[in-house]
Amino acid sequence: MGASGEQVLNARARELSTGEVWTRRAPRVKPALVLLVVLGLAGSLVVLGVNRLGYWLVVADPLEPARAIVVLSGRVPFRAMEAASIYRQGWAPEVWLTKEVRTAEESALDRLGVKVVRGEVYNREVLERLGVPARAIRVLNDGVLNTVDEARLIARELRVSGADRAILVTSKTHSRRVRATWSAIVGAAPQAITRYASDEPYHSESWWRNTRDALDVSREAFGLVNVWVGFPVQPDRQSK
Repeated sequence: MGASGEQVLNARARELSTGEVWTRRAPRVKPALVLLVVLGLAGSLVVLGVNRLGYWLVVADPLEPARAIVVLSGRVPFRAMEAASIYRQGWAPEVWLTKEVRTAEESALDRLGVKVVRGEVYNREVLERLGVPARAIRVLNDGVLNTVDEARLIARELRVSGADRAILVTSKTHSRRVRATWSAIVGAAPQAITRYASDEPYHSESWWRNTRDALDVSREAFGLVNVWVGFPVQPDRQSK
């Protein structure tokens, strides 16, 4: 027995209704899938970027004959060890040491009668133990607060001595910022050759897994941004 006209109409209405629902819902599925793909790609890029950041921070320029090898302040004894190695290879006749300004902590220790051994004192001893003669070691007089101060001081000393090049020895994570700071503060002349302390422990492939490397990378990333935007963040010179 055939379906009545009313039944046919009702069935057709149900088909149309189902089709309309599918038509309305189908577009919602596609953006969701696209969003998941985009989020997956973004997550992959973030992971890749985080991983590559540890490598990207570390740079080294080819060695050339220079007026001096300069040990930037910090990370005793690794920077001095690297400077001694470069000196023994004959790339420069002198090793210069920068010295940090006296900190509030050191001043407090002085008042308490506690002997403070400065970083440049340790660096000098390291250099001498590794074969650099005392006559070839020079401590630059002016105290420095940061890399900007060091760049200005070293460039001034090079110009005074009529020299056009120095080899700057720093830490692995700090090497790119040293290069960028020199370029921003000094420019192309005199020239700075950036080298890092090869014996200093650093895990570029997994820097986020220990606090030392994570703090270093975070500080250097922020420091580079500060260089690129014109040094809006400055050290507190009044507290020293």
